[in-house]
This record gives sequence, C-alpha cells and structure tokens, in this order.
Amino acid sequence: MKSEVLLGDEAVALGAIHAGLSGAYSYPGTPASEIMEYLRRVLNEGGFKAAWCINEKVAYEEALGVSFAGKRALVSMKHVGLNVAADPFMNSALTRIGGGLVVVVADDPGMHSSQNEQDSRFYAQYARIMCLEPADHQEAYDMTRAAFDISEQWNIPVMLRLVTRLSHSRSRVQPRETRAQNQMKYGEPRDWTLLPVNARRRFSRLMEKQDEFVKASEESEFNSLDLNADDRSLGIIASGIAYNYVREIIGESKASPSLLKIACYPLPLRQITTFFDHVDSVLVVEEGYPFIEGQLKGLFGIQEKTVHGKLDGSLPITGELQPHLVRKALKLDALPQKEAPGITLAGRPPQLCQGCPHADTFRALNQVLESYAQANVFSDIGCYTLGALPPYSAVDTCVCMGASISMAKGGADAGIYPSVGVIGDSTFAHSGLTPLLDAVLVDSNMVLVIVDNATVAMTGGQPTALSGDRLYQAVVGLGVPEVHIRIITPLPKNLAANAQIITEEIEYHGLSVIISSRECVQETRKRAKQERQG
Repeated sequence: MKSEVLLGDEAVALGAIHAGLSGAYSYPGTPASEIMEYLRRVLNEGGFKAAWCINEKVAYEEALGVSFAGKRALVSMKHVGLNVAADPFMNSALTRIGGGLVVVVADDPGMHSSQNEQDSRFYAQYARIMCLEPADHQEAYDMTRAAFDISEQWNIPVMLRLVTRLSHSRSRVQPRETRAQNQMKYGEPRDWTLLPVNARRRFSRLMEKQDEFVKASEESEFNSLDLNADDRSLGIIASGIAYNYVREIIGESKASPSLLKIACYPLPLRQITTFFDHVDSVLVVEEGYPFIEGQLKGLFGIQEKTVHGKLDGSLPITGELQPHLVRKALKLDALPQKEAPGITLAGRPPQLCQGCPHADTFRALNQVLESYAQANVFSDIGCYTLGALPPYSAVDTCVCMGASISMAKGGADAGIYPSVGVIGDSTFAHSGLTPLLDAVLVDSNMVLVIVDNATVAMTGGQPTALSGDRLYQAVVGLGVPEVHIRIITPLPKNLAANAQIITEEIEYHGLSVIISSRECVQETRKRAKQERQG
C-alpha cells in the first residue's frame, strides 16, 4: 500500500479502519477532534459507523454496545473528556470485552486549549488496564491496530494515549493490509451485568490478569532497551513523543547513553530491573505528569539509585516538554540562536471573530449588569469563554462542561444577585440539561443565557444536537415556564431591545432562560461559499 502523510490523529483513524473497525464515536475536543473528522470524511467508503455524540460518556457507552455485539469499536476524546466518560470507562474494565474496544485519549500538556494538563496514563492505571503510547505517527497507526488485538486477547478496553504535539503534526505513515470486520457474537450476560455478585467475580478476574499484563508489556514489540556497555554513568528512560526528543539529541554524540523506551503499560518491570542494574543514575523523560518517574522512585527507592526528572527539577513539572529542555537536563550546551534586535512581535491573544454573535450578547449583558454591583456571570466551555478577556471582561468563571448552570444555581443559593449562567447550545446538550432540571425543581433565582450559534464552533464547526426550535422545546420540556423563556437575536441594532429583555428577566425573582440565537459567523460564510460553488 502507498504511504500517506497524516496527522497523528489521522494515523490513529486509519489504523482503526484497517484493523476492521465497525463503530467509532466521539465528542469534539482539541486535540482529538481530527480522529472523528477523518473517519467522517471516508465514511462512505469504509463500511463502518462513525458518529459525533452528545458527550463523551454517551460515546463510550455506544462503543461498548458495539463491543458487546462482538465487533470492533473505537471511542476518542480529549483528556478532560475522559473525566466525563470515567463512569463507563472504569466499569467497562470489569466486563468481558468482546469486539476490541480502543479508547483513544489525546492529552494537552501546556494547556494549548484546555483547563488542565492531566495525564490519562493514571486513568489506565486506575482501571488496571493496558495502555499504549506512540512516539511517532507510524506507531500511532501500528499501535491502534495492535490495541484491538490486545483488547480481544485479554477482554479489556485498551487505552491509546496521544499528546497535542503528535496529534497535530504530520509525518509519513506506511499502511498495511485491511482486515475484515468481526462477525457478530453477543457477550455473555453474566459478564456484562455488573450486579455485585458478577462485579466481584469480574474484578477478581481482572486482578488475576495483572501479572500477565506486565508480562505482555515486557514482551511488547513497542518497548526497546539499548545498553551502553562502555558507559554506565547515565541511563535515560523515555516514553511517547519524548523518546523522539531524546533520540534527536543523543544522536549528536558518538557514545549514546543506555536508553529504555517505554511505550506499553503497565511498566515492563524486567527491562526496568535490567536497566537499573546497568546504570548509576537515571533521567526519566516523559510528556505529561511524572508517571513513570514516580513509580520508579516508589519501586527502587531514591537512596539506592539517583532518579532525575520532573520531581527533582531536572525537567519542568508543568508545561509542554521541548527538546531544548531535554538538552538542559542532559547538561548539554544550548543550540545557537540568532538575535533579532529591534523586532517586537505583536501580542495575539485569542479573541472572538469579527461579527461573532456572542460579542453582541456580551455587549447587551454588560450594559445591563453595570447597574448591579453584586452581579456574577458563570460561564462554560466554548468560544464564549473568550468573553472573559477584554474588551468584554464579561465572564467570572469557567471550570468544566455544564458548570455554568450548576455554579449559577449554587451562587444564587448563596445569595448572589443577579446570578447569571452563560452556556453554548452544544455544551448545553453535553452537560447542561441535568443542572437546569435541578434549577427548575427549586425555581432558582437565576438567569441562564444559552448562546445558540447552531454549531460546535470552537473545535471546527461540528454538528450540534440542540439548536433553534429543538433547543427551545428541550428547555420547555425541562419545566421552565414558557413566559420566562425569551429568545433574542444578538445584532448591534437589537442592543437596546436585548438589554431590556435581560433586565426584565433579572428583575423576575425566579428561573429565567434567555436563548440568544444567531448562527456562527464562520459557519454562515462557509455555507455561503458552498452555495456559490454549487
């Protein structure tokens, strides 16, 4: 087969297709979105299902249904999305997975587009399942194929951990033959019905497999151990994309230090023991949290062997790993740099697009809230989070999906007035329905503004589940009185009228929902361009 130049995300998607994929599910989230984008682009020629879902929990559970039917499924998400899917993820480790189930999680070290830097390898360890971590695009493709086999061999979900730099860079990938999809074969109900009597049995079975997982990791083709017989002073343990940084740097020297590459978890104890017996000190280079380093110090004791890495400050414990940081940890000279005196680059903070409907919503909201000294605006995850920045400075909080509504209710309970929540149409479908129902039950004294721009704009314009009349009817169905469900059109010419509606609902002491509805300006332009092109 011809080689292809692919994003890391796309290499995973192609690997899944060639592994005999039957169903793939996801919710948009950078840096994982391009996995589903690729699958959707080739959907007609693939013979598999690929769908955007309401949220990551739903996506995971739909993938579980495919696996129960004996077919191969992939579920993909960004790292914080795994928090949403944690319930089915943890419990699925106790089921007897049928068709291979691969859980692709793209972490975001450095928080390029995320609220935190969490490391998904800890989730794999928590669930006591196996995890693969590719170092490059070819491995992203190969490991995806292998992950389905591992899943079916041990009847467990298998995690594939990516990071932003791999997900969003391109490299050449050599594909292999395409496998046929599995035949349907239903799971055994006793192994899928997690009543306590079954769950205890399945958990015991999972614990019995742990030594076998370690052995499988030790024998994995993706781990490697290279020992330098002439120099035992330093050895390097590297994982994932950090392995590439190390290879690039030590490739400059004639005598490379001993190098252990870890790409399969749980940790390969036999190779680690051999490695530790051979070297005097160790540098651990890994992207994300000090996952490997922390376990090494727990296993071997810091007094017996000097272990350097993020925990002792040899590498920064926060932010994205960079090759120059690895050079510094290895006590190598920095690469030469050219100065450019007199050139000052302009700052480019993120901002709402020109003509964005959210801007007009915030202008109206700000105008109204100037009259209320105790006003608080609890925001959510989406483009509108940029309302926290100048020139709007209209947002006081942003924590996680759906938290705007829950926090606004809690704020109202604490006496904040007016307590305002702002959430997007897609985020409302993702995690906003349940907290709004909670607010309905007590007629919370708060105003919820749903900014409906008819798309999942921040991650590239994926389809939204609740917009327009469907969104309105969902709010009605939750029990919000229709007289206090107001619809506004965010346009400059409507500023005064929109401000008047917001004022009226703030002055009403009870629950109000204002739907600010206008299509995303980028989607409007995209649609107009498509119409011009016929």
